[in-house]
Amino acid sequence: MFNIGSLKNMEANYDVCVIGAGPGGYIAAIKAARNGLKAILIEKEHFGGTCLNWGCVPTKTLLASADAYKTVKHAADFGIKLDGTISPDWVKIQSRKDDVVLKLRTGIASLLKNAGVETFNGSAEFVSNSEISVTLKETSEKIHLASKNFIIATGSKPVIPSFIPKSPRILDSTGILSLKEIPKSLLVLGGGVIGCEFASLFAELGTEVTIVEMMPEILPEQDIEVSKLLNREFKKRKMQVFTGKPLENIIANDEFITGSVAGREIKAEYLLVSIGRQPVTDGLSPKKAGITLSSKGFISVDEKCRTNIPNIYAIGDVTGRIQLAHMASAMGICAADNASGKDTQFSDKLVPGCIFTSPEIGSIGFTQQYCEKNNLPVKIGKFPFSALGKSMAINETAGFCKIISSVSDDKVLGVHIAGAHATDLISEAVIAMNMGATAEDIGHAIHPHPTLGEAMMETAHAVHEMCLHLPVIRKK
Repeated sequence: MFNIGSLKNMEANYDVCVIGAGPGGYIAAIKAARNGLKAILIEKEHFGGTCLNWGCVPTKTLLASADAYKTVKHAADFGIKLDGTISPDWVKIQSRKDDVVLKLRTGIASLLKNAGVETFNGSAEFVSNSEISVTLKETSEKIHLASKNFIIATGSKPVIPSFIPKSPRILDSTGILSLKEIPKSLLVLGGGVIGCEFASLFAELGTEVTIVEMMPEILPEQDIEVSKLLNREFKKRKMQVFTGKPLENIIANDEFITGSVAGREIKAEYLLVSIGRQPVTDGLSPKKAGITLSSKGFISVDEKCRTNIPNIYAIGDVTGRIQLAHMASAMGICAADNASGKDTQFSDKLVPGCIFTSPEIGSIGFTQQYCEKNNLPVKIGKFPFSALGKSMAINETAGFCKIISSVSDDKVLGVHIAGAHATDLISEAVIAMNMGATAEDIGHAIHPHPTLGEAMMETAHAVHEMCLHLPVIRKK
């Protein structure tokens, strides 16, 4: 897939060199090329980066298989009679996941070729702020490239603290994708997005799952009502959830992992560690280019994605900003435009988040606890999925939609959805908030019936206590 040209071509200068072909890097390279720049993209592993190969896409593909299994298990609820036994085939599930990843990876290669981006498979290291050395993966040969601009898009990797013992039974979010069979039991250290998604996946496939989260709630960055709802739903599925307590006394042997929470012993076949990520700058030598790093090793950038070196940009996870693929892509476009001589800025104030648990979660903007902490006068509307006709029809009634708007001008400050297809439904809120819409604006827009999208309209009405599909609460 890599377009490895002759080494003589490498003597030429480039307008922009992108290091890392994840969702930020390959987008930056294509955008730069379409802006008329001579662009080259260096990737040490596969096109698509962590997101496509070991993150967003493979996990969502596995979750889709788990969701299909869930639907078949509950076929009787829809009046469908099944004879015989049903069970997940992990080998075929994994094979399907690999096929999806390969198709998308091939698609990226095609897009890069179409845009005229040169690509090399190798590891980059800065020599100066205008030159890098690339060690080619296949031959280990070193070549030197000169470029007017650089865009660093090297991403992040999982953190495993030193107090965690080393063992084949202790996995990070990359290693768990290579399991040969569905584990009978799984202990998850960290109740953030990654931990909760894997917990939801394996619980649906029949694994006995335990989550341990140090913070008072799982998904501590989410709206408090969303976090509490998911906790309840997990417990309904017989998952154990411990919050506000550390996992201690971790011991690994050939057969299982043991640990303790508040004096209670927990035993599982595997331990998934999902407590954060760190920047990938191994071997990059950013200091040789004069690039300043934060205390945690991230590359700081301004609103134009520039580092402290004017011709070097950084995007995505390596900057320590919001670690989401769509954030990296937006930053990639910004960096490519600025490297092309345009004056473009990016903002991380309205970045939506999606969590593919069961039920799904979609969110954007302020949470209720943020508003309370900052003394923001707000109005809040909520509408349960159980009151939606479509939710009843598809047998997915858990969850709610919540809109937070300003008391002064009714502008929407935050939207939080937990329920079926929440990760798709949140896009309406993204558009509304970017356009400065009010709750009244959303409520006045006629939504089609019967759909899950009606939740936004009904919730907007609820902000003003005008929702006709909720009973009136009589004030005493």
